[in-house]
This record gives sequence, C-alpha cells and structure tokens, in this order.
Amino acid sequence: MSIELPEAKILAEQMNRELRGKCISTYFLRDYERLQRIGFMNRDIKSFDQLVNRKVESVISRGNAIRVKLGGRLNLVLSPEYGGEVFYHPHESTPTDRFHLKIDFSDKSALTVRLTSMGGIHVFRDDELINSYILKRDFNPEILSPIDETFTFNKFSKLLQDNSRVLKSVLVGKDAVLVGLSNSAFQDIIYRARLHPKRKASELNPNEQRALFNAIKLVLLERIRLNGKDQFSDLYQKQGRYIPAMGPNMRKQNCPVCRTPIEELSLGGGKVFVCPKCQA
Repeated sequence: MSIELPEAKILAEQMNRELRGKCISTYFLRDYERLQRIGFMNRDIKSFDQLVNRKVESVISRGNAIRVKLGGRLNLVLSPEYGGEVFYHPHESTPTDRFHLKIDFSDKSALTVRLTSMGGIHVFRDDELINSYILKRDFNPEILSPIDETFTFNKFSKLLQDNSRVLKSVLVGKDAVLVGLSNSAFQDIIYRARLHPKRKASELNPNEQRALFNAIKLVLLERIRLNGKDQFSDLYQKQGRYIPAMGPNMRKQNCPVCRTPIEELSLGGGKVFVCPKCQA
C-alpha cells in the first residue's frame, strides 16, 4: 500500500504523539542489503549507529515524507511512498519480525519500519538533508502542499494555466506542481473532477480548474478523516476506511455513475483507470 500525503500525515501525527521525548536505546536492521544497493537506505550502514541515545524531539511530515527530528541535529527520514509499514509496539508487546528497521526505546516500547516496495529509510544530520532527494522535493516551500492554507484556487489556477503538460505529469512525479500525490490519489481525483488524464493542464477552462481543485481537497481531507485508504494500516495497525472512487479496485467494473465499463490506460509509467464517458 502506497503511503501518500494523507497516510504520511496520519503516521507523523501518531508518531509525534507516541514517540516525542522517548530515548532510543538500540536498533536492529534486517534484510537491508538489497535496499542499500538501490539507494533506499544509507550506503554506510554505520550511519544508523548515530540513533543510539538520541531523544525524539518531534515528528513532522510534508508530502509523502516523514521526518523524525532527533537530538544532536540528527534526523530519521522515512519515505515508504510506494509501499510500507510503520508500526508502534507499546511496552511489553512483541514486535513483528517483518521489518527492515526496528528501534527500541528506553521504556521498552519499539518502532518497526518495513518497505514493501520503493521508498526510503535514511539517517541524515541536519547539514546532510540538502542531499536528500525526498527532503528537497517534499519539504521545498516553493512547491505547494495541497492541504496547507497556502494552497488556494488562485495559485493553483495560475500553475495550471502556465503548464502545457498532461495532467498526470503536472500532479504526479518529480516535476509535479504539488507535493504528496502519487498515482493512486491521482486516479481518484481526476475521476471525481470528471477529467481525462491525458488532458493538458493549460487547456482546462475555469470550471474544470475549480472541479480539479475541489477534488484534490476532497480526496485528501477525506482520506485523513477516515484514517487513510482501506489498504493502509496506521501506527497502531488499525485499517483505514477510505475507499477510492477510481483506481485498481475498479478493474473490470462499471462506472458507478453511468455504468460504462472502466478502461485501463498506460500513462506515465503506470496504469490509470478511467471512465471513458464521465472523463471524456
């Protein structure tokens, strides 16, 4: 299950509540060699030694990334954006053996982190954060976060008007105008906005721009309110309750609005599910 903006926010708020003030006593790594080779963990595994005896100061998120700020100007950066599990294990509970990183705290509680697809588990000093692609992308104040107060229709409309790319590349990927949206949220959003994924952003009329803006706000805020997507498990292993209106769950189904068979398209390196009538 991908961890997009809503799920990252949920996890960060739960982690901040549970972990702030706790001191790390030790850590364990499992099955991490492949992750190292492809850049999903620090090349120097001894970087994780810096975690020991550090106290958690705060946990924040932006976009798909979670930043655990520790004492001594150290950071644990988690970005399980294409699939991951982050679980908290209270005092005297037995953590799962399915993890890539396990952190034990001095009060006998623990945190486990596991990547199930592409993502990242990294330790950075404050002066090293500039080298983190995830931090540069998701914590860049010049790129709008769609759940911040600074995300206004006027600003969003201007970004669309100035962009001649198709909607998917405008909203998803390293050159996106917003942070935190991946393919999953994108499909849900454009279906609710009644827009085809191959439409060019600059060609949208004001009503279509407004529909897209409203759909972004609706999908993200509902996912936060309902504790994430239905395939997501939060810090306490509680399942989310949000069911997307469009996505892989609609494969070989009919559109719930017009009953037209859903089509599957290849776009931007992934699959996109579309109603050919509602999103014409």
